[in-house]
Amino acid sequence: MLKDLILLFFPDKCPCCHRHLKKHERLICTFCRHDLPYGNYTNQSPNTVENCFYGKVPLVAATALFRFRENGKIQNLIHALKYENKESVGLLAAHLLGQEILNSDRFPTIDLVIPVPLHPKKQRKRGYNQNTAFGQKLAEILSSEFCSSLLIKKRNRPTQTQQTRLNRWRNVQGSFFLKNPKKLANKQVLLIDDVITTGATLEACCNELLKADVKISIATIACAENF
Repeated sequence: MLKDLILLFFPDKCPCCHRHLKKHERLICTFCRHDLPYGNYTNQSPNTVENCFYGKVPLVAATALFRFRENGKIQNLIHALKYENKESVGLLAAHLLGQEILNSDRFPTIDLVIPVPLHPKKQRKRGYNQNTAFGQKLAEILSSEFCSSLLIKKRNRPTQTQQTRLNRWRNVQGSFFLKNPKKLANKQVLLIDDVITTGATLEACCNELLKADVKISIATIACAENF
């Protein structure tokens, strides 16, 4: 009764199109659920995500759940996850992408799921890391360990938004630090993030992880169509 009353005056909105959700709808409206731009990358080799890292870092496999377009539905979805603490977006993405990975023969059995870290100062300001709920659920589905304490962001650089490809690459050099590399010895790691635009942040994370004897795969919620 109370929940219905709250929804009457403060109805939930679809993060993709901002329409009010109907009573039977959850998180995303029915129209947007049938109009989401799935990437279908998980069983493709090579694919758009892997091409981003070709010749830069050795990967076992890489994928993204959605195709990202500027001012599109997925940009709105990522914004809700990243700035409005809509962890339900991350949980939904983890469920969908986790099933894709489980059903694919391209991905190995994952030992550790590691999120791209935020600088502690930025995380305190925001109050959360948008990759946590996504990564925890993904690790649960893949029967692996979620570990957010090994890869640390040690430099609080300016936001990557609106940066050129070259400036993004320069911006993240030397920004990450790997604690206890021995824990990663002979492990299969799944490095995760919300969205790939140029791949500069993930490349920098991979370079730090590769200081250990580790094999890396990448999974993100979305990937920009044009790098």
